[in-house]
Amino acid sequence: MAIRTLQEKYQHELEDIYDAEHQFLKGQEEMLANATDPNVKQMINTHMRQTEGHIRNLEQIFSLMGMRAQRTTCAGAKGIVTEGQMIMKETSSVPEIRDAAILGAASKVEHYEIATYRGLITGAKMMGQTEVMNFLQKNLAEEEHTANLIEQSEPTILQKAMGAQGMNTQGNTIQSQPM
Repeated sequence: MAIRTLQEKYQHELEDIYDAEHQFLKGQEEMLANATDPNVKQMINTHMRQTEGHIRNLEQIFSLMGMRAQRTTCAGAKGIVTEGQMIMKETSSVPEIRDAAILGAASKVEHYEIATYRGLITGAKMMGQTEVMNFLQKNLAEEEHTANLIEQSEPTILQKAMGAQGMNTQGNTIQSQPM
């Protein structure tokens, strides 16, 4: 469908992120099934619950704007999910490296969502849609919080992966000392 008005553009973007949240939820289920680190698993579980809330918030937004909640395929989300699936498969033989790959994939998801929600908030503000903006800001705040948690956890998870490979924090292989 050709987009001819700003309202149509905004609706398309809502439908796009609505689809993205659904795709990311499915991707998180796969991440959870493949993660081994308890902290990574906990983060994924928490964010899955938040994602379900984001979907409900988006449904409220559709309702507030007098629209039917529907999904427009989000090619960006599809690419990010596919990339995450590939990296989980490619790292499947070393759980610690797979956990680090899962965090990296999750970080990409968060930053995609953050960028999208920021744009939608700007549009809602310009249209005077205060209630819509409030729902979007709630989603954005949770996405930013999750992104920060991932960034704080990455050094620990990477250290575990390095240890599994017998590497020190400078990336050098640890040599055992002769007796």
